[in-house]
Amino acid sequence: MGSLSFEKDFEVSAITPPSLFPNGDNKRQKLEPPGPRKNLQLAVTEPGFGSDGPSLDSILVNYLDTLTQRVNFHIGYPVNICYHHYATLAPLLQFHLNNCGDPFIDNTVDFHSKDFEMAVLDWFANLWEIEKDQYWGYVTNGGTEGNLHGILLGRELLPDGILYASKDSHYSVFKAARMYRMDSETINTSVNGEMDYSDLRTKLLQNKDKPAIINVTIGTTFKGAVDDLDIILQTLKDCGYSQDMFYIHCDAALCGLIVPFINNMISFKKSIGSVTISGHKFLGCPMPCGVQITRKSYINNLSRNVEYIASVDATISGSRNGLTPIFLWYSLSAKGQIGLQKDVKRCLDNAIYLKDRLQQAGISVMLNELSIIVVLERPRDHEFVRRWQLSCMKDMAHVIVMPDITRETLDNFVNDLVQQRKLWYQHGRVTTPCIADDIGAQNCSCSYHKIDYIIS
Repeated sequence: MGSLSFEKDFEVSAITPPSLFPNGDNKRQKLEPPGPRKNLQLAVTEPGFGSDGPSLDSILVNYLDTLTQRVNFHIGYPVNICYHHYATLAPLLQFHLNNCGDPFIDNTVDFHSKDFEMAVLDWFANLWEIEKDQYWGYVTNGGTEGNLHGILLGRELLPDGILYASKDSHYSVFKAARMYRMDSETINTSVNGEMDYSDLRTKLLQNKDKPAIINVTIGTTFKGAVDDLDIILQTLKDCGYSQDMFYIHCDAALCGLIVPFINNMISFKKSIGSVTISGHKFLGCPMPCGVQITRKSYINNLSRNVEYIASVDATISGSRNGLTPIFLWYSLSAKGQIGLQKDVKRCLDNAIYLKDRLQQAGISVMLNELSIIVVLERPRDHEFVRRWQLSCMKDMAHVIVMPDITRETLDNFVNDLVQQRKLWYQHGRVTTPCIADDIGAQNCSCSYHKIDYIIS
């Protein structure tokens, strides 16, 4: 069996599946637009049996071709697929790298990347303003693991604590409450998705006899709202909670690499216990991964000596992917803070550009401050939603303007949406949805609110 080559840079024309060109035409046939990929209905077959079917190589090549065609239609989920270093790092795939146990304790085998991992952790510790000898952390398998770890730390420090999280928090926060059998309070949110601080205050006062473990969301999953850490800290103080009576975990999965370049909201100089980000989101990585940072003084509550691996372990997963720290280290080193700051500015500018284009087209749209998530009315056609790989809730959809998304892609999306809306609403029998309750009346362009806006 032949082998696949990954030496070329990532581009749509890098791989040309011969099966698409039965007449020997080597030029790629342009699909306008490429349809959503279908389930391949694969099976594992024994070597030598079923040899009349496609080879392993041809299956993979066609799969790669489908993915490369769909790249420019991936706008609904927070993944940055613009990383050009995959070919440089591809030779590492020949090794099994396992960062088992504590990243700050050497393995008894050489096949790990803990030195790369510590460099990544030091970078984030500096970003979030905690001294090198004051923090502990590790590279996780993603934001969910970071949330599970941060909330577990809070529970171990405050065993009787109640978990407070807004209803717009990531679902993994409520998963943690169920897994750890914690009492929890769901806090209401304002129309933009930000925590309702008056509701937080009310529920803190109702449970004043028990410690508080608070999940602060730095960029909610759907609307990109940022909970105000300073207001939350002040609310705790006003409600009489001393520092030994609360623990704050910051879920900054997407915005943890955006907010620091705008203001210093995320800082261990404030009374926070942990911060987590997803490495595959704004920074970009081929594999899901994340970073979890906490205070070194807290980690003994979780650490256990494991003789078998000659290490202590305070992680959730134990065995950990040794490739992801190298990808993160390479990306951070190649971009630097200046490069990331440029990415942040470009994404924020492009998000405003998309919002303005949708507004000009008479489409309901909302964009939070410090956010790259553009919320709009849900397209009526499931095929349209599937083509652009949009995420939807109720009558809303959103576009997440990641570093890999260009204005050309945004223009193509808006033009496609405008043309399709003419078909959906052409006879007037169906009207555009009213989503004023979800994004605010001032952002809704339904027939009622549009007229109300014109009159006012």
